[in-house]
Amino acid sequence: MDTARQLLRLMRPHQWLKNAFVFAGLLFSHTWANGPLVLRVAQAFVAFCCVSSVVYILNDWRDRAADAQHPVKRRRPLASGAISPLQALLLAGVLLAAGAALAHANGVLLILLALYVALNLAYSWRLKHVPVVDVSIIASGFMLRLLAGTVAVGIPPSRWLLLTGLFIALFLGFSKRKAETFYEPEQQRAVLEHYPAALLDTYIAATMTATVITYGLYATSIEAMQQHGERLVYTVPVVIFGMLRYAYQVHRGRGEDVSRDLLRDPWILAAGVAWLLIFLAP
Repeated sequence: MDTARQLLRLMRPHQWLKNAFVFAGLLFSHTWANGPLVLRVAQAFVAFCCVSSVVYILNDWRDRAADAQHPVKRRRPLASGAISPLQALLLAGVLLAAGAALAHANGVLLILLALYVALNLAYSWRLKHVPVVDVSIIASGFMLRLLAGTVAVGIPPSRWLLLTGLFIALFLGFSKRKAETFYEPEQQRAVLEHYPAALLDTYIAATMTATVITYGLYATSIEAMQQHGERLVYTVPVVIFGMLRYAYQVHRGRGEDVSRDLLRDPWILAAGVAWLLIFLAP
């Protein structure tokens, strides 16, 4: 039982929250009552959960020796010895096969999953040390999820949705780097040497502004008015509040783990619930 729990920890299921980006196209296209379409999007979501866990496992497998010397990461299943390298690789193989099986009937989804794995392995092995490129790859992962939930399942992608998704993904990526600057020096990523505090603040402000402007333009566009009525207009203050609150948490040293930190703050959770209530209002 302990081995099963450690294997589950190795998969990092709390990170699967990021894969909820797959459902954005379904939500904004108002097609959640289309049973077959919902099933295809759900399959894409589970497939991304599988392959994202593969990336985390391979990353931990590669870094297990260095993680064992880290004051926090040494508690990870591979670094602590709770899981053997062979067990980790076998689990990664099973998950990769499961992800491919879920997407086998959809060539576009298979390509997007392959791109996701390739980009993230390149990130883990080398590109996480290259300033701006590192965050761009993090953002590309979110964009691939968005595309998987639209193009791959036959939902026409909105240019506004893609632009807003890009900017918010960059905002989250640079916020992650900012939060990591609050670590002790020996725990910080090497790439942070190339990110002066003022530069990170500029990047965060720029991407937050771009997100708010793009979302605001989308909410007031003819396209959105025809499809959603005026309800999106009323969500703009909620989006602004949520981003400001998240930026506040980042400057308190939180934000390194997006999935956990979005669920940890009750005000951000309340903003998310408020957004859904406004958007789904009859």
